[in-house]
Amino acid sequence: MDVDVNHYEVLGLPSGVEGAKLTEKEISKAYKLKALELHPDKRPDDPNAHDNFQKLKSSYEILKDEKARKLFDDLIKIKREKQQRQSQQDSKKRKMMSDLEERERAAFAPDPSVKARKEEERIAKQLKEEIERIRATMLAKKESPASSAPQRETKQSWGGGGGLDKDKVLKVSWEKVGEDYTAERLREIFSEFGVVDDVVIKSSKKKGSALVVMATKDAVVAATGSVCGSLSNPLLVLPLQPVLATEFPSAQRSAETDHISNLVGPGYQAYEDSILQKIQMAAKRQK
Repeated sequence: MDVDVNHYEVLGLPSGVEGAKLTEKEISKAYKLKALELHPDKRPDDPNAHDNFQKLKSSYEILKDEKARKLFDDLIKIKREKQQRQSQQDSKKRKMMSDLEERERAAFAPDPSVKARKEEERIAKQLKEEIERIRATMLAKKESPASSAPQRETKQSWGGGGGLDKDKVLKVSWEKVGEDYTAERLREIFSEFGVVDDVVIKSSKKKGSALVVMATKDAVVAATGSVCGSLSNPLLVLPLQPVLATEFPSAQRSAETDHISNLVGPGYQAYEDSILQKIQMAAKRQK
């Protein structure tokens, strides 16, 4: 479990008070030296070379992230204080502490050990969440080349051999004004149309976007083109993969084809920007 790994030691750095004082430049330098040492190309006979190198990269990403590093430093501090208290307690001191804690409980005072344990659990939980966020960011960077256009990135990341049905995926976009949207918020919004299997955020500085994986194709059809989210910053909802006309009964074929025919092709971006402008103007008039 990553919260139990000493990420400073993985990079060959001191932890604790000394680690907290290290600059980002010093951490980066230590990572580069360690990466040269542990790179799998230099360890062809080591079966664990790849895993050790990935562990090094993960520790570096955590220490490079300001929020995750602060949580990790706090966790180390609490653990060391706990170890110091335990090492200082002999049988006589433990008896004295037990008597003191009994008096404190009698006076309705909180138990210091319980408080410390809860604080340790809280920080460990937050650190685990930050680690998952960093991993998701690393995975998104790996799957989406920076030089590709947004639509091409989507095809490369989701279309290759993973067994994902693109007919069940929605492309959602919004402007970076007013309310921004998290994966949890998008999951809550689109659960009105059906079961949401997954949400992946892909945002830039000016515009936010996400891929929302629905459980059924019917849910994708129901959500396509809908105006939802905050009135001050509504969402534009489009299908990632246009549904083929042959998949619909003849009574529905014409209507569904007309509904999605303008969502693909050379005019896709212009259509998307036009819809966003219209729904934002409508939201302003409602105010």
